Amino acid sequence: MEHTDRTPAEVHPAHDPERRPDPAPGRGGTDPAVGIALLDSLFEQTPVALYLLDEDLRVVRHNAAARADQSRVGRELDGNPCDFAPGFDDAELRALARQALDDGDWIRGHLVRGRTTTEPCRDLTGAVSFFRIVTDDGRHHLVAAVEDVTEQQAALDRVDILHTAHRQIGASLDAVGSAQELADVAVPRLADIATVDLLDEPLRGLPPRPAPVDPAAPLRRFAYRAARGHGRPAADRGPIPYGELSTYPVPTPYSQVLDDARARLVSRLGRDTDWLTADPDRARRLAELGVHSMIVAPLVVHDAVLGLLALYRSQRPEPFEEADLQLAVELAERGALSIDKARSYARERSIATTLQRQLLPREPSELSALESAQVYLPGAVGPGGDWYDIVPLSAARVGLAIGSVTGNGIEAAALMGQLRTALRTLAVQDLPPDELLVRLDDAARVLTDEQRGSLPPGADGLPDGLASCLYLVYDPISRTCTAASAGHHGPVLVGPDGMPTPFPVEPALPLGCGDSCYETATVELEPGSVLALYTEGLMSGRARRKDDRQAQADSPAEQRGVLERSLARAGEEHLRDLCDRVVYALLPERQREDAVLLLARTRALPDEQVAVWTLPDDPAVVRTARRLSEHQLAAWGLTELEFATDLIVSELVTNAIRYGKPPIRLRLIRDQGLICEVSDSSDSTPHLRRAKSTDEGGRGLFIIGQLAQRWGTRFARHGKTIWAQQDLPSTDAPPTGLPGGETGGELTP
Repeated sequence: MEHTDRTPAEVHPAHDPERRPDPAPGRGGTDPAVGIALLDSLFEQTPVALYLLDEDLRVVRHNAAARADQSRVGRELDGNPCDFAPGFDDAELRALARQALDDGDWIRGHLVRGRTTTEPCRDLTGAVSFFRIVTDDGRHHLVAAVEDVTEQQAALDRVDILHTAHRQIGASLDAVGSAQELADVAVPRLADIATVDLLDEPLRGLPPRPAPVDPAAPLRRFAYRAARGHGRPAADRGPIPYGELSTYPVPTPYSQVLDDARARLVSRLGRDTDWLTADPDRARRLAELGVHSMIVAPLVVHDAVLGLLALYRSQRPEPFEEADLQLAVELAERGALSIDKARSYARERSIATTLQRQLLPREPSELSALESAQVYLPGAVGPGGDWYDIVPLSAARVGLAIGSVTGNGIEAAALMGQLRTALRTLAVQDLPPDELLVRLDDAARVLTDEQRGSLPPGADGLPDGLASCLYLVYDPISRTCTAASAGHHGPVLVGPDGMPTPFPVEPALPLGCGDSCYETATVELEPGSVLALYTEGLMSGRARRKDDRQAQADSPAEQRGVLERSLARAGEEHLRDLCDRVVYALLPERQREDAVLLLARTRALPDEQVAVWTLPDDPAVVRTARRLSEHQLAAWGLTELEFATDLIVSELVTNAIRYGKPPIRLRLIRDQGLICEVSDSSDSTPHLRRAKSTDEGGRGLFIIGQLAQRWGTRFARHGKTIWAQQDLPSTDAPPTGLPGGETGGELTP
């Protein structure tokens, strides 16, 4: 039932049995004859069709407008109840009339829809009003007013359809979803069937084509909607399967629209329509559906054609008109904007995701310190700035990093790449975690200042902190892990037996805040322990319960508990399988934000692969140090590296004795390369320089740089270590170790 205005009836004084008109003229009264004449004139001359109904709802009188409008809203009255508006719902009108007659309520502008017998193929909308009157003898009568508002209501309906289109189309930022929303808006209010076919190339990232478009270009069916009543269910995907490619023969309305990007109206579609012979398959399908009128409108954005919107009428008998064509064009324009916006968003998201993946580290090489596996899941709203890194360090150690940049999109990915590069540059300098974060915070503040200078107009500032970061260093020789955090939650640690182990890491302020105060935490790990580093996106879903029911979002502590339980079999499964297990448990649905999970299973470097000697502060010990290294290389089967190692040991030990402070320690590590380290208690920093031909010294580090593939300096709380690493020969023998405890000890002159 349409909207109806109801107000209490006001009885005209001439018809109120309790009030009699004053028969004396000239004293404010009215001659009854004049009043009756006036009422008769108003009744007959009003342009609205009026009917007078008795208590049985039979028409006893009607005016000239009703007689003139019988072809539209009335016919010859035969005295039947409520027979003044044929083609409409008699039961609805009778109920309204009876309510107005019994209760005395005015019913104003109640909209009724139907078709008259004279124009069965045309929708008709009437505004019906009822109000009660009381005659002098106390009987109740009902006045019914019927006004043809078909054109006005059709215009309002078109405006409402456009309003619905603006409200509903494009809300999903998905091209396929926008196409289906366009079809849903058009059916059933404008058409009985709607289809949306899109060119395949723009949806695959290629630029859209300007008109004319070759009709041979394939279009993919992305939306189909049909109203009930023509033999197919409303959810049917239509004659052309969803997602299937098709082309349009020439000449047809479809090919003509692709050629000039102008909409086409086919008011009457029959078997004798000329263009149907060019496309017999589509002609057969249209005939099966009972289509008798159609509109084909282009989906155009900035003179580029994205596809076609086709509207068909098969159930309602009236054909499309020019007003419907204009409405279809406006709907197509709105749909094209939404589809193009979704297409552009998908393209930008694809570019950002590609950039994000390119800036993340490649699959790391095999490391002696640990085994790792990771998973990166871009968010539904677009890739953000989540990242991780695995950095090989000196002395067989390894650095693990994970973090998240504020924001998402290409900008966040670019900032993430800069921060990751800065972290990796600092990490290879063998900085401890807290000192590394201090320097990384300085770099983040520089990036923050640069970004603040490029903010768009109206932006007030940046959120607190540019990024969060957690950095850990694991030493497989001492089997310790040291961590520091800048606004990032600590790792989850599970022992070899699957039991969770505390690893308290106190997070400081995020990077870019200028905190410059980071606390470190150190734990000793058993071989086979698993470290789980993750970003907030991994905890943004709704964890799945043990009974396979999806729960509401849990607290961070509960989510970490789910993560710990998922890693309970860490000692039995491959890390890649564990990554999948965690994702299945924590993210049963696609998450909005980026999610990164980095798993690392620790290993211990065997004692027989490390040799350590403490040397006295005496230049004569250099020869002894060479002899010890030669014996160790022979035990490891690395005699091919003896000459270069002798030179490296001689230079490092000599420099430590000459410029350093005792105690002096020599350590050889056989890992994926041969590492030679000399430590002392001095904080002086060696520098590589090119000595002149007249200089007597200054060539030691230059020689080391030529003999070793990598070298560097590592500072500790007390003292420093200079190290040099050589590649192992390709045919090296397995290590055998030194007999009789010669792998270490205190050496005396």
